[in-house]
Amino acid sequence: MAEARPAPDPAHDPTFAELIAGRPALSLDPASGLLVEEVPLARIAALHGTPTWVVSAGTLRRRYRALAGALAAAGLAASVHYAAKANDTLAVLRVLAAEGAGADVVSAGELRAAEAAGIPASRIVYSGVGKTRAELAAALAAGVMQINAESAEEVAMISEVAAATGHTAPVALRVNPDVDARTHAKITTGRAENKFGVAYAEAAALYARMAGMPGIRPAGLATHIGSQITSGMAAYRAAYARLADLARELLGRGLPVPRLDCGGGLGIPYRDEIPPTPEAFAGAIASTVGRLGLPVMVEPGRWIAGPAGFLLASVILEKRSGGRRFVVLDAAMNDLLRPALYDAWHGILPVSPARLSAPLSPAEVVGPVCETADTFARGRLLPAFGEGDLVLVCDAGAYGSVMSSTYNARPLAAQVLVEGARLALIRERQAEADLWRGQRIPDWLGG
Repeated sequence: MAEARPAPDPAHDPTFAELIAGRPALSLDPASGLLVEEVPLARIAALHGTPTWVVSAGTLRRRYRALAGALAAAGLAASVHYAAKANDTLAVLRVLAAEGAGADVVSAGELRAAEAAGIPASRIVYSGVGKTRAELAAALAAGVMQINAESAEEVAMISEVAAATGHTAPVALRVNPDVDARTHAKITTGRAENKFGVAYAEAAALYARMAGMPGIRPAGLATHIGSQITSGMAAYRAAYARLADLARELLGRGLPVPRLDCGGGLGIPYRDEIPPTPEAFAGAIASTVGRLGLPVMVEPGRWIAGPAGFLLASVILEKRSGGRRFVVLDAAMNDLLRPALYDAWHGILPVSPARLSAPLSPAEVVGPVCETADTFARGRLLPAFGEGDLVLVCDAGAYGSVMSSTYNARPLAAQVLVEGARLALIRERQAEADLWRGQRIPDWLGG
């Protein structure tokens, strides 16, 4: 049995009113309850059932524009490449493509999704620590903007694949600056012990060798120090200062450094965090690598998509056991893994206006999956719920639907996009029959 983790102190939790006020996509109608943009969540549940992912197109647009605007205001020649791993739903990618976003991808599947959604390969960065030869060949054939190489071994592989296929690969070298971003241990990427990038002390020599290898055109330097960074700008400034020093050294040796990839990782407020603003992020770039006058790139994922997405669920029942109250939802850890994987806190709101103003008491919010880890919240102050009551899990737009599974033979949830008063189904609920599609029973087993 998994060891129970301590519950956060509910005294520090935001109130329902604070959760709603902090999320511009949400509003409350006295009659129909919570709305995302102008669409009542009760209407979404009536049309498409639960659990269902709800994505606000307006929030995606607003946050992309805020980040792009902050970079421009800081005087940077910057391009924004959305990290598709955060949420690679085609409609999400299409919204951002229409805003002019590029993409940062880490697999052939994400590359194809970005292209299918209208992001041209010329605005796609191919990252990832373990690209196969087939994936590299596909990236080169597509004509991606650049490939971020993570090791000397990968540089050699890219050279071989490019030479064999008659391509010239635009390669940026990802540097590990050995900077602690002070984020969750499972999502930090810029420390020396992490699997990502080339050790800083080895980067200059490798870049020089790379410049002379067949099939490779140096595209610059890249770094990325982690995800959900809320500790301020110190770690960013330290990493970017090291990147700037390395770029100056390479330029001083007569080597081309066409651009600098600054990664992403900007955090969002799930509970009571006060993350840095886009303006602070842009300022950290401008005061370090920006002084070189080179084009820069950023790769946000969570910051754009996280607040744009919600998980709408229904209450199956309430039960009491051992003096505790359990609220059992029809959503589970197979839908939203973050609480089980990272001990992540997500705001949980009743959809009904009556429930939003009802008396509160501590509750464990759980799903029906046969794992103790299938817990969304512990000791959360919530009203009493009845069967079928709707609840909304906030800030689930990043690393939510993309990390879903069919564990316990639970079909993947439906997904809808709202914009203003418009509502569209963008991913159908998986049919149970599709859970076994592609499986075969060997003839010798009979039946």
